[in-house]
Amino acid sequence: MKFILETKRLILREMTIDDFEALKKVISDPINMEYYPKPYDDEGVTRWINWCMSSYKKYGFGLWAVIYKETGEMIGDCGISMQPIDNDWKPEIGYHLRRDYHRQGIGKEMTRAVKDYFFTHFNFDEVYSYMNIENVPSYKIAEANGMTFRHYFMHGEEKCRVYSITREEWMNSGGSK
Repeated sequence: MKFILETKRLILREMTIDDFEALKKVISDPINMEYYPKPYDDEGVTRWINWCMSSYKKYGFGLWAVIYKETGEMIGDCGISMQPIDNDWKPEIGYHLRRDYHRQGIGKEMTRAVKDYFFTHFNFDEVYSYMNIENVPSYKIAEANGMTFRHYFMHGEEKCRVYSITREEWMNSGGSK
C-alpha cells in the first residue's frame, strides 16, 4: 500500500481489500450514513474499495484510508474522486469518518490536508465538495476549509449544496501553510 500524506494525528494511505472490516464499521453504520440512500452491505463495501483502488490507477488519486496514529486503526476514508457535478466530471473532496471520531476536528484536519495535497500535486484549477442540503456538519467543514458555497444542484433525487475553492483562492489564503 502506498503512503500518501500525514497530519498531526492522521496518516492517509491507499486503501486495500484488507481494509474491508474497518471500512465496513464506517460505511455500514446507518447513523453514519444518514445522508446516503442506505448504508453499504458487504458487497457494497467491497465495491467501494475496488472503486477506490481503480481510481488510484486511473487518476493518481482517490479516497484513501485514514489511519489514526495513536491507535493505528483505520477510522475512515478521505480523498478526491471525480464526480458528476453540473453535467461535468469534477474533482471532489469526499470522506467518511467513524462515528466515535466525530466532533474532534478530524474531518477538518483530513479534508484540509487533502485539499493542500491536491493543489500541490495535481494540475486542477478548482476542487469541489458537495453534500445533501441537510448535512450541516459537512458544509461546515467545507466552509472551515476555505471553500465557498457556489450553488445548489440535484444529484439524482437529492438536493445538494456545492462548495469549491479555486487554486487562486487557495494560494491567496496562504496555500498549504
